Parts: sequence; structure tokens; C-alpha cells
Amino acid sequence: MIIKKIICIALLHGSLTGSLYADTKKFTIEIKNHLFYPAELIVPADEKVKLIIINHDQTPEEFESFELNREKVILGNRKGIVFIGPLEVGEYPFFGEFHPETALGKIIVKQEKP
Repeated sequence: MIIKKIICIALLHGSLTGSLYADTKKFTIEIKNHLFYPAELIVPADEKVKLIIINHDQTPEEFESFELNREKVILGNRKGIVFIGPLEVGEYPFFGEFHPETALGKIIVKQEKP
């Protein structure tokens, strides 16, 4: 009986959280040769967004941003997910901690036009 309750709660939680992120805008950043592509990514202000980070290199890289308060290690030939926002209009730099001299980029947050 307890197992049935746990399963029901887990299914309900999954369906609720899935609907919470259903309208979340998704953006892709790729890592190739220790560089981020695009190096500048424009996202909307005042919205939570999902970053899909794909590492095409054989070696791991860490997506890191002090301004965004995020860090995530992306293993070689893998992808990772990072949620950011809602953010105010501005620029938020990020870098690859394992290759900080080449893996550089920034999130540019702009107000969407109505």
C-alpha cells in the first residue's frame, strides 16, 4: 500500500513539474574545440529559460558563470541542461572552467518586443 502511494505521488509530481516547464523556452549552446557556439546568446528578459549544452569535444568542460550563479560539468560527447532566469536586461558572461582562455561567452538578456 505504501509503495502505491509513493508511485502515485511520484507520478503526480512528475506531471506537475513537467507542465511547469512545458512553456520554458529552450536554447542550445554547443562546445567544439573548447569554444562555445554561439559565443553570444540572446534570451528574453523576465523568463526562465532552459539551456541545452552539447559538448562535441572528447574531454569534459564546465559551463560556469558567477553572474548567473551556475556551474555544470558536461562530459565529453554528452549534453547537459542548465536552467537560468528569470533575468533582468543585461549581459551575463560565462566560461569553460577547464579552458578559460578559449571557452568564453555571454548571455545577452533583452526585453522582447510586444
